[in-house]
Amino acid sequence: MLALTLEEFMVELNDGAIKNVGPNNKAATVKLFDVESTEAREFGDKRVKLVFEDEDDNEIQVSLFPEDVRALADDIETLEEESPAFD
Repeated sequence: MLALTLEEFMVELNDGAIKNVGPNNKAATVKLFDVESTEAREFGDKRVKLVFEDEDDNEIQVSLFPEDVRALADDIETLEEESPAFD
């Protein structure tokens, strides 16, 4: 399930073209639940792309620098040691 929250979001649709309306204060939150597949792969010369997909083919891609991937891996390792989610 993909949940998308858009804040302060307004666009104009005119002859098939989408145009921003109002100030540049928009924000979005995307959540993907019940992930069926995950993948990590190279993205360009200096980044790693994490790809998450659910059973409905909704997909989220996240591009991170290697130091951010290492920090995430450390966080996961800590969770494995301390969290009941890994029991």
